[in-house]
Amino acid sequence: MIYLNLFLSYLKIGFFGFGGGYAMISLIYNEVVVQNGWLTAAELADVAAISQMTPGPIAINCATYVGYTVTGNVWGSLLATVAVCLPSLTLMMLATKFYFRLRDNRQFKGAMSGMQPMMIGLILSSALMLFGESTFIDWKSWVIFAGCFVASVRKVNPILLIILSAVAGIVLY
Repeated sequence: MIYLNLFLSYLKIGFFGFGGGYAMISLIYNEVVVQNGWLTAAELADVAAISQMTPGPIAINCATYVGYTVTGNVWGSLLATVAVCLPSLTLMMLATKFYFRLRDNRQFKGAMSGMQPMMIGLILSSALMLFGESTFIDWKSWVIFAGCFVASVRKVNPILLIILSAVAGIVLY
Protein backbone atom coordinates (compact mmCIF):
# COMPACT_ATOMS: atom_id res chain seq x y z
CA MET A 1 0.00 0.00 0.00
CA ILE A 2 2.90 2.38 0.73
CA TYR A 3 4.10 2.06 -2.86
CA LEU A 4 0.68 2.99 -4.23
CA ASN A 5 0.41 6.00 -1.87
CA LEU A 6 3.93 7.10 -2.83
CA PHE A 7 3.16 6.76 -6.53
CA LEU A 8 -0.16 8.64 -6.30
CA SER A 9 1.33 11.42 -4.15
CA TYR A 10 4.18 12.08 -6.55
CA LEU A 11 1.92 11.71 -9.58
CA LYS A 12 -0.25 14.45 -8.04
CA ILE A 13 2.84 16.59 -7.43
CA GLY A 14 3.89 16.07 -11.04
CA PHE A 15 0.47 16.99 -12.43
CA PHE A 16 -0.22 20.04 -10.28
CA GLY A 17 3.26 21.35 -9.54
CA PHE A 18 3.28 24.26 -11.96
CA GLY A 19 5.89 26.96 -11.78
CA GLY A 20 9.03 24.92 -11.31
CA GLY A 21 10.79 23.34 -8.38
CA TYR A 22 10.52 26.09 -5.79
CA ALA A 23 6.85 26.58 -6.54
CA MET A 24 6.38 22.84 -5.99
CA ILE A 25 7.89 22.84 -2.50
CA SER A 26 4.57 23.74 -0.84
CA LEU A 27 2.81 20.92 -2.71
CA ILE A 28 5.60 18.48 -1.78
CA TYR A 29 5.35 19.67 1.84
CA ASN A 30 1.61 19.07 1.88
CA GLU A 31 1.92 15.55 0.47
CA VAL A 32 5.04 14.40 2.31
CA VAL A 33 4.66 16.08 5.71
CA VAL A 34 1.00 17.00 6.21
CA GLN A 35 -0.97 14.33 4.35
CA ASN A 36 1.27 11.29 4.76
CA GLY A 37 3.65 12.13 7.61
CA TRP A 38 6.57 10.49 5.84
CA LEU A 39 9.00 13.24 6.93
CA THR A 40 9.00 16.07 9.42
CA ALA A 41 9.13 19.68 8.22
CA ALA A 42 12.79 19.88 9.30
CA GLU A 43 13.65 16.70 7.39
CA LEU A 44 11.94 18.04 4.27
CA ALA A 45 13.89 21.29 4.60
CA ASP A 46 17.10 19.24 4.66
CA VAL A 47 15.93 17.26 1.61
CA ALA A 48 15.18 20.51 -0.24
CA ALA A 49 18.64 21.87 0.61
CA ILE A 50 20.34 18.69 -0.59
CA SER A 51 18.15 18.68 -3.70
CA GLN A 52 19.31 22.20 -4.52
CA MET A 53 22.96 21.19 -4.33
CA THR A 54 22.65 18.13 -6.57
CA PRO A 55 22.25 18.29 -10.35
CA GLY A 56 18.74 18.14 -11.70
CA PRO A 57 15.34 19.59 -10.88
CA ILE A 58 14.54 19.96 -7.19
CA ALA A 59 11.23 18.08 -7.42
CA ILE A 60 12.86 15.05 -9.02
CA ASN A 61 15.70 15.03 -6.51
CA CYS A 62 13.20 15.30 -3.64
CA ALA A 63 11.13 12.47 -5.09
CA THR A 64 14.18 10.23 -5.30
CA TYR A 65 15.19 10.93 -1.71
CA VAL A 66 11.70 10.71 -0.24
CA GLY A 67 10.96 7.51 -2.17
CA TYR A 68 14.03 5.88 -0.68
CA THR A 69 13.32 7.18 2.81
CA VAL A 70 9.69 6.02 2.78
CA THR A 71 10.31 2.53 1.40
CA GLY A 72 13.89 1.94 2.49
CA ASN A 73 14.96 0.76 -0.94
CA VAL A 74 15.87 1.88 -4.45
CA TRP A 75 12.51 0.73 -5.85
CA GLY A 76 10.77 3.43 -3.83
CA SER A 77 13.19 6.02 -5.21
CA LEU A 78 12.55 4.84 -8.74
CA LEU A 79 8.78 4.75 -8.27
CA ALA A 80 8.54 8.29 -6.84
CA THR A 81 10.92 9.65 -9.48
CA VAL A 82 8.97 8.07 -12.35
CA ALA A 83 5.67 9.26 -10.85
CA VAL A 84 6.79 12.90 -10.61
CA CYS A 85 8.23 12.81 -14.16
CA LEU A 86 5.35 10.97 -15.84
CA PRO A 87 2.96 13.94 -16.21
CA SER A 88 5.65 16.19 -17.71
CA LEU A 89 6.83 13.46 -20.04
CA THR A 90 3.29 12.79 -21.21
CA LEU A 91 2.52 16.48 -21.75
CA MET A 92 5.81 17.02 -23.61
CA MET A 93 5.12 14.07 -25.91
CA LEU A 94 1.70 15.53 -26.73
CA ALA A 95 3.14 19.01 -27.21
CA THR A 96 5.85 17.63 -29.48
CA LYS A 97 3.27 15.79 -31.58
CA PHE A 98 1.28 19.00 -32.05
CA TYR A 99 4.42 21.07 -32.58
CA PHE A 100 5.47 18.99 -35.58
CA ARG A 101 1.96 19.29 -37.02
CA LEU A 102 1.76 23.04 -36.48
CA ARG A 103 5.35 24.24 -36.90
CA ASP A 104 4.67 25.60 -40.40
CA ASN A 105 1.38 27.25 -39.41
CA ARG A 106 1.59 31.06 -39.64
CA GLN A 107 -0.34 31.74 -36.40
CA PHE A 108 1.69 29.17 -34.49
CA LYS A 109 4.96 30.68 -35.74
CA GLY A 110 3.70 34.10 -34.66
CA ALA A 111 2.83 32.83 -31.20
CA MET A 112 6.27 31.21 -30.83
CA SER A 113 7.98 34.41 -31.99
CA GLY A 114 5.99 36.39 -29.43
CA MET A 115 6.92 34.02 -26.60
CA GLN A 116 10.68 34.17 -27.18
CA PRO A 117 11.10 37.74 -25.86
CA MET A 118 8.74 36.90 -23.00
CA MET A 119 11.01 34.02 -21.93
CA ILE A 120 14.06 36.25 -22.05
CA GLY A 121 12.15 38.83 -19.99
CA LEU A 122 11.22 36.23 -17.36
CA ILE A 123 14.81 35.02 -17.10
CA LEU A 124 16.08 38.60 -16.84
CA SER A 125 13.41 39.36 -14.23
CA SER A 126 14.60 36.40 -12.14
CA ALA A 127 18.18 37.60 -12.40
CA LEU A 128 17.20 41.13 -11.35
CA MET A 129 15.27 39.77 -8.36
CA LEU A 130 18.40 37.91 -7.26
CA PHE A 131 20.47 41.07 -7.64
CA GLY A 132 17.88 42.95 -5.60
CA GLU A 133 18.16 40.48 -2.73
CA SER A 134 21.75 41.67 -2.08
CA THR A 135 22.22 39.02 0.59
CA PHE A 136 24.88 37.30 -1.47
CA ILE A 137 25.79 39.86 -4.11
CA ASP A 138 29.06 41.57 -3.27
CA TRP A 139 32.08 42.69 -5.30
CA LYS A 140 33.40 39.10 -5.42
CA SER A 141 30.11 37.89 -6.90
CA TRP A 142 30.30 40.63 -9.53
CA VAL A 143 33.84 39.53 -10.47
CA ILE A 144 32.69 35.92 -10.91
CA PHE A 145 29.61 37.09 -12.82
CA ALA A 146 31.61 39.32 -15.17
CA GLY A 147 34.17 36.61 -15.82
CA CYS A 148 31.46 34.05 -16.60
CA PHE A 149 29.56 36.49 -18.78
CA VAL A 150 32.62 37.34 -20.89
CA ALA A 151 33.62 33.67 -21.08
CA SER A 152 30.13 32.58 -22.14
CA VAL A 153 30.02 35.24 -24.87
CA ARG A 154 33.31 33.76 -26.09
CA LYS A 155 31.64 30.32 -26.13
CA VAL A 156 33.60 28.75 -23.25
CA ASN A 157 32.17 25.37 -22.24
CA PRO A 158 29.47 25.88 -19.52
CA ILE A 159 30.73 22.91 -17.50
CA LEU A 160 34.17 24.48 -17.38
CA LEU A 161 32.57 27.76 -16.26
CA ILE A 162 30.78 25.97 -13.41
CA ILE A 163 34.03 24.35 -12.27
CA LEU A 164 35.99 27.61 -12.56
CA SER A 165 33.26 29.46 -10.65
CA ALA A 166 33.45 26.92 -7.85
CA VAL A 167 37.23 27.31 -7.71
CA ALA A 168 36.87 31.11 -7.74
CA GLY A 169 34.34 30.86 -4.91
CA ILE A 170 36.74 28.76 -2.85
CA VAL A 171 39.59 31.20 -3.48
CA LEU A 172 37.61 34.42 -2.99
CA TYR A 173 35.43 33.33 -0.10
